[in-house]
Amino acid sequence: MPIYGTALLSACLLIGLSLGRFVGFLLGVDADVGGVGIAMILLILGCDALQRRGLMKPPTESGITFWGQIYVPIVVAMAASQNVLGALSGGVMAILAGALGVAVCFVLVGVFARFGQGGKEP
Repeated sequence: MPIYGTALLSACLLIGLSLGRFVGFLLGVDADVGGVGIAMILLILGCDALQRRGLMKPPTESGITFWGQIYVPIVVAMAASQNVLGALSGGVMAILAGALGVAVCFVLVGVFARFGQGGKEP
């Protein structure tokens, strides 16, 4: 039942986004800096703490898994499209940094795929 675990996920998201805004404020940026990442770390730590104490019931765990599978792709897509106009107006360096990051990720997928197979060709 997906409703279980929603409170923990919501609390982690609100705290993470608040901390991300605070980090942005400290850096002098009017934006959320790492809030989604902070939220995910808090969710992992919270789930681990509940499991160690035996307070994580199976329906809650499956609910958190469900929302985690839905949550991550949506939030990443929202964050990726958040400041595209700013990046494009930032000039060639911003476009080059984005393209280089994507290229490195494409190369690393092949490297990790080979390590996962133990060096054997498919």
